[in-house]
Amino acid sequence: MDRRQFLYGLNAGLGSIAISAMLGEKTHAAGGIGTPELDFPSAKAKSCIFLYMEGGPSHIDNFDPKPKLKELHEQEFQRQGNEQSAMSSGKRYYVQTPFDFHKAGQSGADMNTEWSHLASVADEICFYRGLQVTSVNHPAANYHVNTGNRLGGDPALGAWVNLGLGTENSDLPGFVVLPEVSYPQGGASNWNNGFLPTEYQGTAFRPQGSPLLDIHPPRGVTRQQQRLNLDLLTTLNSRHAQQRPQNDQLAARMRNYELAFRMQTQVPDLVNLAEESRATHHMYGIDQQKTDLFGRRCLLARKLIEKGVRFVQLYAGTWDSHDYIQRAHGAMIKRVDQPIAALIKDLKQRGLLDETLIVWMGEFGRTPDNGIRGGIKYGRDHNPQAMTVWLAGGGVKAGHTIGATDELGMEAVESVHPLRDFHVTLLRLLGLDDNKLTYFHAGRYKQLSQFGGQLIGELIA
Repeated sequence: MDRRQFLYGLNAGLGSIAISAMLGEKTHAAGGIGTPELDFPSAKAKSCIFLYMEGGPSHIDNFDPKPKLKELHEQEFQRQGNEQSAMSSGKRYYVQTPFDFHKAGQSGADMNTEWSHLASVADEICFYRGLQVTSVNHPAANYHVNTGNRLGGDPALGAWVNLGLGTENSDLPGFVVLPEVSYPQGGASNWNNGFLPTEYQGTAFRPQGSPLLDIHPPRGVTRQQQRLNLDLLTTLNSRHAQQRPQNDQLAARMRNYELAFRMQTQVPDLVNLAEESRATHHMYGIDQQKTDLFGRRCLLARKLIEKGVRFVQLYAGTWDSHDYIQRAHGAMIKRVDQPIAALIKDLKQRGLLDETLIVWMGEFGRTPDNGIRGGIKYGRDHNPQAMTVWLAGGGVKAGHTIGATDELGMEAVESVHPLRDFHVTLLRLLGLDDNKLTYFHAGRYKQLSQFGGQLIGELIA
């Protein structure tokens, strides 16, 4: 054996030991073994439910009312300098909100009255009006929010959280996505593992039918036969890996095979919502026409968190209301209002809200102006300079509204932060430091924020 063969054999032996350990132990940041050591041990949140309102919900028509627009309604929009809205063409007009607003909860949160269920948990919520993004096109904006990179291809937020916190349940993925039948613009790249090992990517559950294909063994095949087949495959793959110790994709594939096998014992019971009480179904709006689909996903998100899944992302779209905003946004609110409020209440009564961070946001806000096309069809265009996001649970400053936009809702003017700062803050709430949660790739250490960011301390209790 020459020196090269000796070194390869040494690496392969260590790699085999690592593979065996990873198949049987809990993992944490950077693929190590054991219990995660948090950068901020005082952080309350252990998991995150990310409610993604794809399409760009209007802050002006949901949580940030602008009385000034009532005075200017249907007057020609006065553009400042070279400022352009995303879809601007021809004359533009100021558009008042078609919705009524009220002060919700003891905190007096501004809320469209259509949010009748969410109003009952207003004091659990921290509204943030100072966030700004940089993209006005849906695919790039979705990538930016979900991965920190407008071009896509980088690891999703959930993948970073999964890397940093590891798993609490080795029989389930650490990052689960609950999409709609129609994927968001940009597709599955919104929950990609990017340059991280493949086990950190989001596992998308199908919205209809069996949540995962082949979750049950083929007819006539026992669990023991599956185990023997998988053991044989592992033996063959391990021999292959010994000759190619630099190939980490094979080890990741082996871990995924093992996880898929273990999931067959967990997922069928997990997704069986019939075991939940009728009162729980009623609370989430299950079996009611408008709320059934999203209600089921919210209830499943709670069950996933209970089982130790670190990051669950739910999609609801589309909020892209360029016309008929009262009808379009009104319909969306009716779909998600009751299930979201039920999720917050359910987590709280189970003692899980303090350790579960809930995030509600879209990819950008909307403008105070719009064109009038083919008659009066009030809507709004894309606006990256102003938006409202909100958080609940997980150590956030509940019952507060942080930041502000100008009197027209065109631009954030108080507690203004770019998206990378928001990402840094979400990681901080989960006990992770963006500057330490890095991964070496393409010659440098990379991180979610791309090149660092500031903590938005006002959002943390």
